[in-house]
Order: sequence, then structure tokens, then C-alpha cells
Amino acid sequence: MIKRTIRHATRTLRIALRALGRNKMRSFLTGLGIIIGVGAVIAMTSIGEGAKRGIEARFASMGTDLLFVRPGSANQKGVNSGWGSRTTLKEGDALAIAEQCPAVMFVSPSVSARAQAVYSNKNWNTSIAGTGAHYPEVRNWDVETGAYFDDALVKSAAKVCVLGADVKTNLFEDEDPIGKVVRIKKIPFKVLGVLKKRGESAGFGSRDDQICIPYTTAMRRLQGIDYIQSADVRAVSSDKMAEAQSQIEELLRVRHRIAPGAEDDFQVGNMSEIAESAAQSTQMMTVLLGSIAGISLLVGGIGIMNIMLVSVTERIREIGLRMAIGAREKDILLQFLTEAVVLSLLGGLIGIAFGVGASKLLHNIKMFSSITTVVSADSVMLAFFFAAAIGIFFGFYPARKASRLDPIEALRYE
Repeated sequence: MIKRTIRHATRTLRIALRALGRNKMRSFLTGLGIIIGVGAVIAMTSIGEGAKRGIEARFASMGTDLLFVRPGSANQKGVNSGWGSRTTLKEGDALAIAEQCPAVMFVSPSVSARAQAVYSNKNWNTSIAGTGAHYPEVRNWDVETGAYFDDALVKSAAKVCVLGADVKTNLFEDEDPIGKVVRIKKIPFKVLGVLKKRGESAGFGSRDDQICIPYTTAMRRLQGIDYIQSADVRAVSSDKMAEAQSQIEELLRVRHRIAPGAEDDFQVGNMSEIAESAAQSTQMMTVLLGSIAGISLLVGGIGIMNIMLVSVTERIREIGLRMAIGAREKDILLQFLTEAVVLSLLGGLIGIAFGVGASKLLHNIKMFSSITTVVSADSVMLAFFFAAAIGIFFGFYPARKASRLDPIEALRYE
């Protein structure tokens, strides 16, 4: 029984391949929709998965025990400006967090700006990060050469800086920058060190394109402000994250004299929440990209249905002859359904190769080199089985139509 079933299936497959081979160009053009659809699904999902992995790696490199303190949202005449728009976070708040919160290990106040950095006859527009002395410990970012500025230099608002790897390359090339002077907004800054290179971060640009200076210097000499824009906080351990967050919120409510039940004028976020939110966003993007690409698979399926209907019309006499010599309805149904599925699966296999190749090529093209692509086995299997399902779904109607033909009428057809 099993051997007979296998022989029957093999014969049906051989007939299907022979029928498709008689019109090679038509078969290829019909399968092209499936090829493009499967390739697009794999390529799009690989971009989304790559973005997700890149974001996860970025947050993992910063550590899981990192918190961010930001000022609240300004609201004027019903217009909400968003988090960070108020100026309620002061330098004393950051110092108090470091001194009075037992679950906190390090605090680095933050004041950011963007400016042109000049050295000799070279210049580079970059991000200026005003930070505390413990910024390397807070962000898990070591200094490659030289040293980071200490608390004494921060307190005195010294004109010193530490370069990111990209800035060092663009301003100094192979020259040793330690001890040299870089001008930022015409103010001379002595270079103390260079941070280790961290590279591109998916969707965030280069993390090495920045110059770190004391936050006090950024406040007084560059920005002319008396408040900090945020504070990076590292908890004693990952287990102490919730405790550290609670201590910070309680302390700031007291310092800012916020009445019980009143809205906070600050926000404390932790790394796990931010990482989870970012992962959800990229997951939604992946689903959206995959869905858009999946539409082309449906178009390919409609193409298969169209061509199979044409094939049924062309082979009516053949169908009648097979029925006359004993072929049953289910044999005719299986034959045409097999042709549709084979056409779909062949297109799916070529589409997989096309999608994987496109993902690799996209990452290797210079202008897209910052895009990370990750081809997952799940996306490949999903695209392949979806292609098979397309073949069955869109091939069933033509196959059923062929199986329902009247043998006598079919033999008379010209």
C-alpha cells in the first residue's frame, strides 16, 4: 500500500514537472512573483531583526543597572513640550543622588551640545558631551589612551576634553592628540585622552563621534545655563535597580518640594524599560516590513492561479482523455494541485537564495554599511511554508475546476 502510494506520488510529480517544462518561460515568469515575494520577506525581516539585535547589543554594552534622570515636561497654554523641556534638574540634585542614595554607585550629570571642533587646519562638527568624572564607569566605556578628567577638574570647570575615536581620526589622523589643544566655539580645550572605539549603533549613528568635557564647563562656558539636562546613574547592582529608582524619586520629590499627589517635575527611567520599549518598536517595524513584502507573495499567488486556469483550458482534451482511460477526479485534482505547489516551492527556494543574498549584499554596500542584517532560520522557514501555502490556496480552484470537467465534453473540446 505504501509502495503504491509512493509510486503514484512520484508519477504525479513527474507529470507535473513535465507539464511545467513544456512552457519554461511561462513557468519562470509565473514563479517570479513568488521569488520576489519570498526574497523581499527575508530581506525586510533581516533588516528588522538586525536593527533589533543592534539595539539590544547597544543597551547590553551599557549594562543592565543603568538609570536615567531627566527633567519633566514643560506645559504652556496646553502645549506639552515633552520630557526634558523643563529646567528643574540642578547640579545639586545629581550630587545629592550620589551622596544620599545607598543603592546608587556612580552619577554622571549630563549637558549636551553640538559644535565645530578645530585643530590646526582641520575642523569637525561633532557632539559635545558634558559629563561627570565617573562617566566611563557609568557607561562601561574605557579610555584607550591618556586619562579621563577627575572630580577636581570638574569642580573647577577646567577646559579639558576627552575625544571619541571618530573625532580623533578626523582631527588628528595618526598624530598623538594627548596634550594638544582643540578649540570648541573658539575656547581652547586640552586633550587628556581618547575613548575606546565602540563603532556604529543601528539607527543611532556612530557612538564615537563626540567630545567629552566636564559638565560644569559645558554649563558655564558653552551653554551659559545653571541647570543640567539629565543625569546618568549606575546602581550598585542589577538587583538594586528598583531600590535605586525609588530612592532617587523620593529624594528629588523632597528636594523639589513636590506635595503628595502632585505630578513630578522629573522622570527616572531604567535601562531595562528603555531596552524593552526599543525592542518592541523594532519588532513592530519587522512585522510591518514583512507584511508589506508579503503582499508581493499574494500577487505571486494570483499569478499562479491565473496561469493554472490557462493551463486547464489548454489541456481540456488531455484531461478528458485521462478520465476516459480511468483517471478519477481526485487524480486530476492532485495533478494540477501538484503543478501549482511545485511551481510555488521552486519559486520559494530561489526566493530564499535571493533574499539571503540581498541581505548580505545590502550590508556590504558602502552606503548601507551601517545597516545590520540578520537572516534568521525562522524567517526563512516562514517564507518557505508561506510560499507552499500560497501554491495550495491559489492552485486549488484551477485544480478543482479541472477535476470537475465532464469527460465527454472535454473530449469534444477543440
